[in-house]
Amino acid sequence: MGKLPKSIRSKILFSTAAVTAVITTITVSVCFSLFQSFLRRNQIQSAEYSLQIFSGNVSSAMENISNFNQWCCSNMDIGRYLEAFCRLEQMPSISSSNSGLRITALNAYSRLREEYRNTYSHEYLTRVIISPANQHNYLQISDTSSAATSRSIEQLCQEEFFQALFSSGSSMEIGFMEDPLALGGQARILPLIRPIRSPYSSHIVGWSYLSVSERIFLDFLEAFPLESDSRLYIHIGNHTYQQEGGHLRETPFPFQNLSELNSQAFSQNSFARKVKTGDGRQRIMVTCPLGQDGWSVSLILSEKAYQAQSQAYLALIAGIAFTVCLMGLTLYILLNRIINRPVQKILEKITAISQGDFTREPSIEWQDELGLIGRGINQMSENVVTLMEKKVEDEKQKKDLEYQILQSQINPHFLYNTLNSIKWMATIQNASGIAEMTTALARLMKNVSKGTAAHITLEEELALVKDYFLIQKYRYGGNISIEYQIEDPTLYQCLIHRFTLQPIIENALFHGIEPKGCAGKVTIRAEAAGREGPRPALRVFVTDNGIGMSQETIEKVLKGDTQTSADFFRHVGISNVNQRIQYDFGEEYGITIQSRPGEYTTMAITLPLQSLPAGDPVLNAGQEAGV
Repeated sequence: MGKLPKSIRSKILFSTAAVTAVITTITVSVCFSLFQSFLRRNQIQSAEYSLQIFSGNVSSAMENISNFNQWCCSNMDIGRYLEAFCRLEQMPSISSSNSGLRITALNAYSRLREEYRNTYSHEYLTRVIISPANQHNYLQISDTSSAATSRSIEQLCQEEFFQALFSSGSSMEIGFMEDPLALGGQARILPLIRPIRSPYSSHIVGWSYLSVSERIFLDFLEAFPLESDSRLYIHIGNHTYQQEGGHLRETPFPFQNLSELNSQAFSQNSFARKVKTGDGRQRIMVTCPLGQDGWSVSLILSEKAYQAQSQAYLALIAGIAFTVCLMGLTLYILLNRIINRPVQKILEKITAISQGDFTREPSIEWQDELGLIGRGINQMSENVVTLMEKKVEDEKQKKDLEYQILQSQINPHFLYNTLNSIKWMATIQNASGIAEMTTALARLMKNVSKGTAAHITLEEELALVKDYFLIQKYRYGGNISIEYQIEDPTLYQCLIHRFTLQPIIENALFHGIEPKGCAGKVTIRAEAAGREGPRPALRVFVTDNGIGMSQETIEKVLKGDTQTSADFFRHVGISNVNQRIQYDFGEEYGITIQSRPGEYTTMAITLPLQSLPAGDPVLNAGQEAGV
């Protein structure tokens, strides 16, 4: 056993050769298997497509003939003609030379001939006979030189196949046969026989006889792409036919099914299978229905065409193998020029950085060009750490500043309106209510100005709402009311963002109740959802009976696209509240809105269920505020 190569050059050569050999073997094997499968599938589907075209043409022609046959059995002119001649048989005293009977017969024949010519498949109808039950005075249309006589019609009715078709109406058991009414008996036809019932009652007054020429198949077979070693079989019931010498000849069907290949067929109505011929060879057969019940067509696929295409695929596989070998040689030349260890160390460091390890790695700082890259990577990892830390600190400071600015942005117009209301109350009401309104304003200002904590208890937030609503109630002259529905007293200690409910109450008053121009009511309901689950939540619902919102308005409100005219805070709208909640807890929390224009609007706030423990400074501050 030879030793493995020790030099880097030899290792690269050995590794490249081994990898190239493995890739070439796998590629050639996979491509050969796939190409063989694709080739067979393509051949089956191509044959299936050709058979479906043939089947569609034959089915369309036969359907047209069937419609004509149905017309013959239901036409009123023909029905009256048959009924008249049946009465003639029952009452011999009526003269057959009666002019009325002749007119009836002529009308029926004219309609029959007109409909016959309007049937685009009439070229495949060698004979059409409409006969009364007495087999006399029949109507006949024929494209042959031999016309049926009363004697031949009588003999036709005595044939076994006539009675069978007259009873069942199906030609599957009969199949193609020599035309019994043609001279010489050379023409092969498919007979269609149906009874005709009286248009005035249900009894049979005659029958129709249509002979369909075998050309209905032969004409379409002329355009069928049939290879020299292919065979096409037409199945009608238990009869199998094959084209020979310009005619359809009944032939045996000596094939034994070996396996099903239906998964390779395109249509669910088609069948593909591997069969064994009478001489023991294995071939592929595709069968498609012909549209009529019990009719189908089968094609034995050409092996010569398959082998010819296989040779082309083999040449393509050889080209792929050559290309893979050439790529292996190119890979060897490239790898021979690369120093593996420094590159591997750099890759390892990059992988570590991608996994969150930003520590400096001195071992990749070589005294060459790769060392410069290594030093750059180390410097970059240190810069990333610095930037991340700075970004976190900046975001924290930004939130604190935004919240402090938020607190300081009390609208002077709000204070003006409030003080103006106090003035007029003192003037008109003789100072009644001034103390209550002033006290509410003082508590409200104290609550707003104290502390910078982003989260307070629900109890504190409701206290702010009560003071704000009291001021607004005086402003609206007592036409508004508020109701609190707290499911559980323990929910008062649950944490909620500061100034979460006030913007929503303000929106309900200014944009819901005030435009309605009548008394309004706001309901605040709080409940706990999913207490026993892994993610319990606090849900607060604010409902007003104002003018409501359209779906378009709801989307604008949540996106912050609407212009706010807030009296209390500027630019602190519903979108701001929603964003603050989602920034802190995730997109599964926040505000959702349901509304019916003209009736109500409900804003649902979803927060994690977090309670404040007793003795907490925030809770104590709320108690001092007189909540």
